[in-house]
Amino acid sequence: MPNIQIQMLEGRSRDERQRLAKAITETACKVLDVPPTAVDIIITEVKRENWVTAGRAWDE
Repeated sequence: MPNIQIQMLEGRSRDERQRLAKAITETACKVLDVPPTAVDIIITEVKRENWVTAGRAWDE
């Protein structure tokens, strides 16, 4: 059973997260030859203040 974890900055709509999860599930099923019920996806939204690139937080 594949477990796919996604971290992204907060702010995406529920619809966007659902569409992403559907697309990733479909791709995992095709590539791994598993049914959709075997694919788990966990989306973690991170506050901009907690996401840092090149030493700078995204909320700066």
